Amino acid sequence: MKKEAIVSAADLTIGYRTGRRVTRVHEHLSFRLYPGELTCLLGANGMGKSTLLRTLAASQPALSGELVLEGRPLSHYSEKERSRRIGMVLTDKTQAGGLTVYELVALGRQPHTGFFGRLHRQDHVRIAEALEAVGIAHKAQSYTAELSDGERQKVMIAKAVVQECPLILLDEPTAFLDVVSRIEIMDLLHKLAVEQNKAILLSTHNVEQALVLADKLWLLSQEGGLQCGVTEDLILNHRMDSLFGRPDIQFDYAHGVYYPIVHGCRQIVVESEDDTLLHWMVNALNRRHYACVQSTPDNTSLPSLRASAPDRLLLNQSGKITLCSSFEELLSLLVN
Repeated sequence: MKKEAIVSAADLTIGYRTGRRVTRVHEHLSFRLYPGELTCLLGANGMGKSTLLRTLAASQPALSGELVLEGRPLSHYSEKERSRRIGMVLTDKTQAGGLTVYELVALGRQPHTGFFGRLHRQDHVRIAEALEAVGIAHKAQSYTAELSDGERQKVMIAKAVVQECPLILLDEPTAFLDVVSRIEIMDLLHKLAVEQNKAILLSTHNVEQALVLADKLWLLSQEGGLQCGVTEDLILNHRMDSLFGRPDIQFDYAHGVYYPIVHGCRQIVVESEDDTLLHWMVNALNRRHYACVQSTPDNTSLPSLRASAPDRLLLNQSGKITLCSSFEELLSLLVN
């Protein structure tokens, strides 16, 4: 059975109107967001990621083009209708430190509780389910001010979940988090997308985690506009190269990371049957401005490094062979 898109856009232009002045950030954007998928929006600072998210949330109007939410133009929805269909989590740290976790998450039920905001039994059930889903139920009676950054972000995600929206948008939800919390949040969002059949779109600079957990990627750049697709398709079709528009930065397709191009003034032959060891040998030598090459009949005069283990690094410099038992020892020899 073919899935129907929650959101679709055709020939969309996003940007700003200031009086008579129109600033176009991106034009001719076309995309779809589907339920049950986590989509990560990647791009350099200033590329318009937040502008695109605000346009999708209807907090900023599109300049032109078609933007459809569940079969209706987004502009035709009332504010109350949108609040039942779109959940938004911003980068800004919440200032609701005087509220308990339960009270803050309960605010997400406002689109369903009417003018007086009274919570009924079914509302309390939804709040409890959301707290459980994000793994923060044990903190329900704690004050928000007492939470870590990672816990606070889980609370804000629970607040969006309790709105029961088919679409959740997040603007850099892992920006202030440590590495463990970043992984937890990304893993949580993927789980919510799949288990609760939500379309979740988030902007992030956490490229490595996005490549692991995102079902789809949106790559936003000045050169390529918006490129959308399944993560592995975009990677293996070499679409990551132009994301940041920097000729001095390359994407390592074998390891899924960006790195600066090494302008090595010296060359060295590097060999190892252990791919992991070989990767870190190259990493260490690049940092010392060595360009690493493979052995050929034409470069037998170059220094070489061959390794079978991290403590068996065999360095050959002009026929002088030294066995190094650590990278510290190796790099010390190369510096000298």
